[in-house]
Parts: sequence; C-alpha cells; structure tokens
Amino acid sequence: MPFADLQLIDPLLRAVRAEGYAEPSPIQSQAIPHVLAGQDLLGCAQTGTGKTAAFALPILQRLAESRLQGARRLRAMVLAPTRELASQIGASFETYGRFTGLRQITIYGGVNQNPQVERLQRGADILVATPGRLIDLLNQGHVRLDTLEVLVLDEADRMLDMGFIHDVRRIIAKLPARRQTLMFSATMPDEIRSLADSILTTPVFVAVTPAATTVDTIEQSIYFVEKGDKPALLEHLLRDVTLDRVLVFTRTKHGANKVVRQLERARVSAEAIHGNKSQSARERALSNFKDGATRVLVATDLAARGIDVDDISHVINYDLPNEPESYVHRIGRTARAGAPGIAYSFCTTDERPYLVDIERLIRLHIPRAAQHPFASQVPLPPPTDLQARGKSAPRPKARAGSSGSNGSRASQPSRRPEGPASSPRRHTSRGGPRRAEEPKRRGA
Repeated sequence: MPFADLQLIDPLLRAVRAEGYAEPSPIQSQAIPHVLAGQDLLGCAQTGTGKTAAFALPILQRLAESRLQGARRLRAMVLAPTRELASQIGASFETYGRFTGLRQITIYGGVNQNPQVERLQRGADILVATPGRLIDLLNQGHVRLDTLEVLVLDEADRMLDMGFIHDVRRIIAKLPARRQTLMFSATMPDEIRSLADSILTTPVFVAVTPAATTVDTIEQSIYFVEKGDKPALLEHLLRDVTLDRVLVFTRTKHGANKVVRQLERARVSAEAIHGNKSQSARERALSNFKDGATRVLVATDLAARGIDVDDISHVINYDLPNEPESYVHRIGRTARAGAPGIAYSFCTTDERPYLVDIERLIRLHIPRAAQHPFASQVPLPPPTDLQARGKSAPRPKARAGSSGSNGSRASQPSRRPEGPASSPRRHTSRGGPRRAEEPKRRGA
C-alpha cells in the first residue's frame, strides 16, 4: 500500500517522499485512517515500528485542513516520558510538516525555560512536552490548554514506570472535555488499561506486534559470568572490530559511569547517558554516538525507548534488567527497519531469576554462549523440558482478527485490548524481591 492510498494531503506526501519512505508501516496503515476519521485510538506498538508518523501525519493533516484565523494557539499536544523522546517527536513533526506552514514547539526539563517560554509566547499549533516541565509552565501561567483539540500520550507504560501518571492526570484535567485522544504503549499492564478507560471514548484498538515479542532478525545470546568478570568480558567482546556501534545497558546510573571509566582505561571510546547527566551532556553523548566519534554508548533504561539511532550493530546487557519488558525494549535498539542485529546479555548467578522472567515473557529460550574465557563456574540450573529437547518455547498465537504474519490488526471501537497470552509453567522461583531500577523522579 503506498502512502497515497491513506488519503494524505499533498504537502504530507511530499514530505514523506523527501524522506525516502515508499510504503507505510503496519502501525501507520492501521492507525492513520482511524485518526483521520477523528476516532480515539489505543495503540500497542513497540519503538521502531513507525508509530510517531502514525499519529504525526494525521494530526498535521487535521490542523492543516482546518487552519484557524488570527494568532496561533495550541491545538495538538504530545506528552512523552523523556527529553530524548520528546526531542525526537518534535523533530518528526518538523520533518513531516515542513510544507504545511504549521509550527511546533518542544519543551522539556533540564534546560533553561526562558527560550521555551519565548517560543510559546510567539505561538504554535503543536506542543510536544515532558510532564514535569509542562506542569511547571502551567503553574507559572505560560501555557494554556483550553484550545486543545488532540492529545497524544506516547510511551504511556514508560510514563507509568517513571512515576508520571499522576502528573498526566493533572494535565488531562485541564484539557477540554471534547477532544480526540490517542494513546500508545508498548505493553498493556492493568494501570495502562485503567488510564485508557478513563480518558478514551469508544477507542479503536490497534496492535501491530504481540506484546513483549522480540524482533526475529536479532541474534540473541546469554553469557553466564561472575559479577567480577563482567568488565573483562566486555573488553574481550569489544576486541572484535565488528562491534562498531555498541549500546551497553546497565541497571543504575552509577553502574553506567563505572563502565565508562573501565572502558576508557582499556582505550575504548565510550560515553554515558542517564538521568543525572545535564541535557547538554546527554545531547553531546548522543550526537557523538550517532556520528561515530564514540564507539560505545553506556545507558540506563532511559535510552531504551527514547533514542532512535540507526545502524546500532550490537546491544549488550551488561546488567540484565529486573523488569523483563525492559529486555525487549533494550535489544530493540538494534535491528531497526528490518536490518539484522545482535544482542549479548551478561547473566550472573544473582540475575538468573531475571533471565527466567525474560524467557517466560518472550516465550523463547535464548541460546547460551558456553565458550568464552570468563564462563561462570557455578553449575547451571536444570534445563526445562523445552530446553532439554533443544526447542524454543512457542511464540504467542495471533489473536482473533489479526491479519498478516506481523500480527497487525485494528479492532472495532470500544473493544478492550486483551492481555498477553498465559505464560508457560515456571521452573524456578523468584530470587527475592525486585530492586528498583532507578529512583522514580520528576522532571524528564
């Protein structure tokens, strides 16, 4: 299906062609017609599926076709959980809307608010914001939302994880009751379903991939290793020159900084990006990584959904995430747009319960890298029946109403999304309480 079949106006088609896009992705082809029709929508889609264009293009068309006379006023707003994601969304609106004459503003914390306030005073049609900075500017009277026609909540589950849901509800309380609301989330926990029930009106539900599945083009492997040998194993792997653009994930900010210091001593160019870094430092690290000046970017899960960098050759989970959904988002930073990718994960004895949770969630036995110089000497846990037979756990079957091998679908309005399929029986118990990945904080 070409983009023209989606009934997009010529200025948008020109912008899409200029970017070299020939056909819409599944989330775009499924969502755009419903958004153009003015329906509320709940979308289940992982990052890398093209969902930004799925809401940006129809919003731009709606505003362009009903342009208002007089001073510009905010008509559409996108809430995003992190500064990086907000910046990325704002850039997409600029790109797709370059021939429409519409104006967008992006605001987020961590930087001086005065330039953002000045741009708001000059007027805009579209606002992209993180919740913390938006609340601050609302309280100061610099933002008015009474003219808003369209609201988008992007990465809603990430906002829940970061503790922003209360701020989101405060913001929604200030919006006009009559509006179109679009909500996108990579997972559908009960809290997200409850939020959707409270803010969406007879929504269409669109899902393009089963919840918590990994991309087939990612080659995954697990390295069992003692905690003290992780630095040496990382250096060993990075001696391979094919690891040319590597994203390394740690569980904590302190851990990210420590890994960077270790790599610098090993003469490997590396920088860290996490919530304790200033916005300018984060932007500089990301720019160096994109340009190839930095070979390794070490990040916390802040980067798992908010950073879109092409041609990441490898993702390395230096620490396994204690939330299994984060594993899916982390390794999804590689293998973008159908390209191949490789994901290595280090696993210590203490982290093996996390591995069980991950494999249970993705319904896949991740291959073990048995031959490496720092292999753990701790005996491996007994294999499950599936592992003993050398098989992988089956992937979830497509739900009723799916079409195509990618599982894309659009359900009828007001139908609630179903939760993930039941998981296979667990063969080990949790290894104690989960630790918080990072303190929940305001001010993305």
